[in-house]
Amino acid sequence: MNTRSLTQELEEALAEIPVLDIHTHLVGGKLGARGLHDILLYHMVVSDLYAAGCPSGARLTQYPGWPTEQEAHQRIEEALPFVPHIRNTSSFWGVRLILADLYDWRHASTADNLRRLDVRIRERADDRSWHHSSLDRLRSERTGTEIARRGAGEDDDRLQYALEWGFFTRCQWGEYDTALYELERCWGRSPESPSAIGAGARPPTDRVIRTLADVHAAVEHYVNSIPYGRILSTATHLSTDIDYQPVTDDQMAAALGRRPQAGPAERDIYASYINEAFLSALEQHADQIVFQFSLGAEPLPFETGSRLGQRTIAQIGTLIGRHPRLRFQCFLSSRHANQSLCTLARELPNFSLAGYWWHNFFPDILRQVMAERLDMLPANKQVGFFSDAYCVEWSYAKAILVRKQMAQVLAQKIEQGQYSRDDALVTAGAVLYESPQSLLAMKPRRGA
Repeated sequence: MNTRSLTQELEEALAEIPVLDIHTHLVGGKLGARGLHDILLYHMVVSDLYAAGCPSGARLTQYPGWPTEQEAHQRIEEALPFVPHIRNTSSFWGVRLILADLYDWRHASTADNLRRLDVRIRERADDRSWHHSSLDRLRSERTGTEIARRGAGEDDDRLQYALEWGFFTRCQWGEYDTALYELERCWGRSPESPSAIGAGARPPTDRVIRTLADVHAAVEHYVNSIPYGRILSTATHLSTDIDYQPVTDDQMAAALGRRPQAGPAERDIYASYINEAFLSALEQHADQIVFQFSLGAEPLPFETGSRLGQRTIAQIGTLIGRHPRLRFQCFLSSRHANQSLCTLARELPNFSLAGYWWHNFFPDILRQVMAERLDMLPANKQVGFFSDAYCVEWSYAKAILVRKQMAQVLAQKIEQGQYSRDDALVTAGAVLYESPQSLLAMKPRRGA
């Protein structure tokens, strides 16, 4: 059998393997696209369009709000002249897969055509049975999303939840006290949606941190507000710009006094101190939660660029080793760091890797990351997929793209004698379906 035939056979076989999508931003009761903008202006495609010269590089209005029809149509019309320039990208391949497979749409991208397409998509926006059938078509048996997006629980049989709330270790463009602000934003409140990337002007907070006692009170409130038992994990970001250093109480107290003049040194002190206090408290609940973190995407004015320093990798290894009871899982957005993260996962029993985040979600990078992890890690230390989708249409497209790349990787390993065909499919099932259950306690949907 030639390589092409073997790859095609494997792709068809992979389509029969159930999958658990561990990380998305789907909204309960509104799983599908609300209009063409949710497909054509998915944030990865917005970056393609912005790179091609489109004036707008920002995301549309984000949840808990929704873009108005006027905002959505204006942004689509603005983007239209730049669509021909991005037809070569893999993100636009995802757009084509969605439109052809799910909407039976293969027409040219003219203004009139796209208006008709927008109407078709909006007609299905509240058709929950169609949304469910799109997931069933993938054999996607359960999906993870933010608990703030649960809605009224209409899709609890389809969804499981993570807490994304305070991002103490994520840098924002032009800010140096983000860790303090994020903690203040949550202090005294119930869990809600996180701050957006590049959020702009910061809304005032109910409380302000001025002393060490305030820091500890706010951390205690945060940890006690986590809805253990209703979520599988808490998800955040670890920025490579931060020097994750040991910080004493005296150093933190002094840095609090310098907040009006804060710079990089104070940023590192705030983030390191708060993160260590948080992890130490969270470790007391280690049997109830997984600490997930993204890595390797750093702020730019609208989105992020892929950056990750070797110092950060070393410090993360130390950090994980310092909290042996707490389980850590990484979403990596840096191609070059994959080997290093695999070596950490080999030696740290409480550390695993999951999927291909943001800047790693391109076919050539997907194949490299998959191949390295399959060579370097046991199947039960890695999760083979998450879509990071905001609607089921992008869950579909990303699952198809991953399936196609995985078929190529497995075919190569079969041809070189590393796997039999049965080995390949058993391994695929392990990373796509079994590992999310053992590492995250995801549960397949009843009756799936």
